[in-house]
Amino acid sequence: MTGLNCISALKALGEETRLRILRLLFKEKLSVNEISERLGVSQYNVSKHLRIMREAGLLESEKQGQHRLYAVTPALKSQVEHNGNILDLGCCTFRFDKLPK
Repeated sequence: MTGLNCISALKALGEETRLRILRLLFKEKLSVNEISERLGVSQYNVSKHLRIMREAGLLESEKQGQHRLYAVTPALKSQVEHNGNILDLGCCTFRFDKLPK
């Protein structure tokens, strides 16, 4: 496990839109606007989902100009890459190569 709280991580990963956002953020850093446009979800909802995932320790953000860019935490990205696209929370596993598009 990556030091994540299992219950918070499961709660954050238990919603399809958040999984779709996570799939995008594994590829590159994105702003709320970019995520919203790519997924066809309101900026308000994207912001709520990002907050939940950030609080669960799955994401980090950095300020760039007037925007914030969101990305998967380095520890999470490293673990998933080293385990063949599998996140092991100890209680269960997620296959990131099987996430919804």
